[in-house]
Amino acid sequence: MLDLLNRFLQTPLFSVILTLVTYFIALAIAKRFQFNPLVNPVVLAVAMIVCVLHFSQMTYADYFSGAQLIHFLLGPATVAMAIPLAKQVDRLRRVLLPLGISLVLGSVTSIVSAFSITALMHGSRELAIAMGPKSATTPIAMAIAEKLGGIPSVSAVVVITTGIIGAMVGRFVFNRIGVTNTEVRGFALGVSAHGIGTARAFQMSSTMGSYAGLGMGLNGIMTAILTPLLVPILLRLFYS
Repeated sequence: MLDLLNRFLQTPLFSVILTLVTYFIALAIAKRFQFNPLVNPVVLAVAMIVCVLHFSQMTYADYFSGAQLIHFLLGPATVAMAIPLAKQVDRLRRVLLPLGISLVLGSVTSIVSAFSITALMHGSRELAIAMGPKSATTPIAMAIAEKLGGIPSVSAVVVITTGIIGAMVGRFVFNRIGVTNTEVRGFALGVSAHGIGTARAFQMSSTMGSYAGLGMGLNGIMTAILTPLLVPILLRLFYS
């Protein structure tokens, strides 16, 4: 039996089952607490998977190689966000200008603030570069960091952490500053907290999720354009 269990742990099927089961358990817990931001299903699922990997002595590389199917589905899931967004086209046309201005300002603020804070705290130039694209999705952020001389693995960790924190505290921040508009909330979550923030927005409403998906996609493009332009300037300011 022990031998069979060890063999099962080494199969891709185990990684897929582990990922799905832990997320559904985490989702049930989040529903039990009425999706309180502090009970984020992504955080809970990650914590459970870490515990299982630790006690089963399974390496992350082995787990990830088995979970490639779920990782592959991230692309189609992102593209599928265009479906609810298409239902908002008429409303979207009326707010293109304010959304465009917000996108540029949000992207610039994210890049400059993350880089500057890291530099002011005496972080290395490689670390500061890796922090810059923190609000883009993981593949985009890693590619940007690698291209500019940063640390891609650090970018991946920071991006995921940013998404989790954004999803957890977003509602509190919006309430605190008096932002009640559904579209504005959704777009801001997508720009600042990418995919995890977008998933949180869809839990609140399809409209908020649609605008979050739009913000996430556009901010990915904007970050890819602005980071290579802003980083050389910031490097001269802080590391020359």
